[in-house]
Amino acid sequence: MAAPVELTPPPPVPEASAHPERWGRVDPDGTVFVRTADGERAVGSWQAGDPAEGLAHYARRFDDIRTEVELLEARLASGSGDPKHTLSSARHVKESLAEAAVVGDLAALDARVDYVLAHAAQALELAKHAREEARARSVARKQELVAEAETIAEESTQWKSAGDRLRAILDEWKTIKGVDRKTDDQLWKRFSKARDTFNRRRGSHFADLDRQRATAKERKQALVEEAERLSESEDWGPTASRYKELMAEWKAAGRAPKDADDALWQQFRAAQDKFFSRRSAVFNERDAELTDNARKKEELLAEAEKLNPSSDLDGARAALHRIQERWEHIGKVPRERIRELEGRLRAVEERVRAAADAQWRKTDPEAQARAAQFRERVEQFEAQAAKARAAGDSRRAEQAEAQAAQWREWLAAAENAVASR
Repeated sequence: MAAPVELTPPPPVPEASAHPERWGRVDPDGTVFVRTADGERAVGSWQAGDPAEGLAHYARRFDDIRTEVELLEARLASGSGDPKHTLSSARHVKESLAEAAVVGDLAALDARVDYVLAHAAQALELAKHAREEARARSVARKQELVAEAETIAEESTQWKSAGDRLRAILDEWKTIKGVDRKTDDQLWKRFSKARDTFNRRRGSHFADLDRQRATAKERKQALVEEAERLSESEDWGPTASRYKELMAEWKAAGRAPKDADDALWQQFRAAQDKFFSRRSAVFNERDAELTDNARKKEELLAEAEKLNPSSDLDGARAALHRIQERWEHIGKVPRERIRELEGRLRAVEERVRAAADAQWRKTDPEAQARAAQFRERVEQFEAQAAKARAAGDSRRAEQAEAQAAQWREWLAAAENAVASR
């Protein structure tokens, strides 16, 4: 549809059928004449009846041409017609006027046709410019789409969204009209090349991904097999450590194909869960046994702490020996209870030993030598404590310090004994 053309007021053309006698006449022999600027011109013959009717007949034919010209003009003004067709029709009318068998104001009609011709030519020129502008816009848009497609082809790794965008570009491409064939072919070749480049890159990417996933699948199958073998192990510590390593290796293996990856993961987790469930059951049973052992040792300690070596040293020694044998027979206790329980037993042992030493001092004639020996033991344990502290072994350091303190007490007693002799 052409753009509407703004027309200046057209030259008027009077309606011939209103006063046909103004523009022509009928000769007595029936010849019909039309008056022109160059004189009268015979346009036909009327033999059928009243000459006025004949004149009116040719005037109506004039008005028909007049109406045709007005329609051409209206189409130009509204933009509903093809300017090229309007121009051709107006030329045909103008060429026919010289011989037209009509009666009317031919000069005015000729001027009106010239008016339509001028504006049809203007409309044709405007349409040409509009087509050129539309073509330029279409070319520019297709160039933009080609440039975008080439960028996607060379750079994009967002395979799905990029593929969707290329399809959208193609859909838009099909809607863009008005590009000359040569330019359109050149742009299409660039766009097709860009799509091919992208498809090759995408295909290569997914081929590499398939190879990587196949490799990952093989690796994960091997990890599953090892995990399933280890699920029956009773070597709890090393096996648990190995499962941690297997998990790290699993993550490093990458993704297998989705269905296979999910199935392999379920197998791997099932094997892992089986092992740790078995270990938990064993550890729970062991913890219960250790707790019971701690309870039994507390009972022994209650018995040991009632011993009174100061009144019955030999009886206390014998009872302590039996308690020590039962203590060893009971076995291990929870790790967090070891220091507490062992400390309490050592305190009883030290108390019995102190009583024995006190008795020995009373009966030993070489008190001075014993005092020197005690002093040497104090120094030894202090040296052991200092060495343990330096090594960061607090437990041994505390044990050595406790022993040094005990020997220091005995030294003091020995020295008092020597001093009181």
